Amino acid sequence: MASGLPHPLLLAPLAGMDSITINGEVVNFSHVFYTWIAMAILFTLAFLVRGQIKLVPGKLQNVFEVIIGGLEDFVVGNIGEDGRKIFHVLIALFLFIITMNLMGLVPGFDAPTANVNTNAAMALFTFGYYNWIGLRRWGVGYIKHFCGPFWWLTPLMLPLELISHCARPLSLTLRLFGNIRGEEIVLILFFLLAPLVGTIPIYFLFGLAKCLQAFIWFMLSMIYLKGSLEHAH
Repeated sequence: MASGLPHPLLLAPLAGMDSITINGEVVNFSHVFYTWIAMAILFTLAFLVRGQIKLVPGKLQNVFEVIIGGLEDFVVGNIGEDGRKIFHVLIALFLFIITMNLMGLVPGFDAPTANVNTNAAMALFTFGYYNWIGLRRWGVGYIKHFCGPFWWLTPLMLPLELISHCARPLSLTLRLFGNIRGEEIVLILFFLLAPLVGTIPIYFLFGLAKCLQAFIWFMLSMIYLKGSLEHAH
């Protein structure tokens, strides 16, 4: 743990999944292990909801309808009807990230998003996806999104836009990593200072913060996709 803090008792070391050996080198594997657990949780919930879909929704179906329906309306309200075509990717990212974030509040688990590699993989996917959507819609004309409003500004705007777009995966990665890892360290500090009095109240605050970080990723991805779908000016 950073800054000399003792590492909490986690499930990955107990299961022997904290590291693996590849070509004679020991590689950290715990974040992949916890990512698999997050995936298993989401698949389990999906099958449970799918098997109990009713005209009068139950509690679990109601929760997912509120989340998915509300976010879909938010996307359509900002992008238009084209938003429905890419919403499945956005909601998958949101549910995946919020699940991984909240895992850090469960005793014995760690948040996979507290590892920079997890976030970098999702950031590169987001970067590739919105550019692929732009290319699929506009073809070669997608380059106009990087050239500025006037042709004579192209020599200036093109390198600036390319640098700006290439910085987006780095920004997404470090923002999520810094916030989640910082919260994990602060939570351990509170636990060391006051195991119950200091930790339990902070759970609610950090739970909100982790949900907010998932929504920020969702919203930024939506903005990037909106830009790639809009006509270049």
